[in-house]
Amino acid sequence: MSLCVYLRYNINMTTIYILVFGFGAIIGSFLNVVADRWNTGRGIGGRSKCDATGKTLKWFELVPIFSYLALHGKSRHSKTKLSIQYPLVEISTGIVFLLIFQKFWPVIFRFPPAFVLSTLFYCAVFSILILIFIYDWKHKIIPDYFSIAFSALALFSVLAFQPTLGNILAGPIIASPLLLLWAVSKGKWLGFGDVKYALGMGWLLGISMGFAALLLSFWIGAVVGIFIIIFKKAKNTQIPFAPFLVLATFLSFLYNIDMQSISSFFKFFL
Repeated sequence: MSLCVYLRYNINMTTIYILVFGFGAIIGSFLNVVADRWNTGRGIGGRSKCDATGKTLKWFELVPIFSYLALHGKSRHSKTKLSIQYPLVEISTGIVFLLIFQKFWPVIFRFPPAFVLSTLFYCAVFSILILIFIYDWKHKIIPDYFSIAFSALALFSVLAFQPTLGNILAGPIIASPLLLLWAVSKGKWLGFGDVKYALGMGWLLGISMGFAALLLSFWIGAVVGIFIIIFKKAKNTQIPFAPFLVLATFLSFLYNIDMQSISSFFKFFL
């Protein structure tokens, strides 16, 4: 019996989903550490400590999702409230990994190595994007290291698998509209980090899906911005743009949303 036939009829998918989600949650926990320690002078390595007391955390305080729930969202040492960021990032990363796994799962029956490599590669890419999401949301800036890592992986995927002129130019083409907005507004409408992010987005998605992701990011940003202004009752609230770019990138990637899809959507309602 071939491996593919065995997997098709004997694998327990529920167990696999739990394992994939759990692995994603563990990576999400690590992303929280990176986001919290980046540019603080603290190394990424080393044991985690309570922010209030400086005491080293025990292993049972570091179990993704479950520790937060067991501790009722409070530090065991200082009893101060823990940020909801931690379980949200862990859950979100688990879901992202699970959706990527499902997207490429049919490939395992045709060519298992391609399934493994594709899944691991895109999990790595979107881990960086989740990190960009967290950091930009908290600090209103995208560290160059994160943008470079994302763009490098995206460009590698183009050069390794689809080195056509159109795909190579997709990065600069998708980044051009944001570069224009940045230049016209002198950085008031969006930061240059968003422009650098769009470069990698173009290489990752291609021209059609890249432009679709740009449109989605503006639409999502507009809706979220309206809600923030209404509930915070503040017109001058600074809202980072990269989180919307990241969400739009993932949606376009996951569901193959391109300009034709968006055009068909509007035609349906006309």
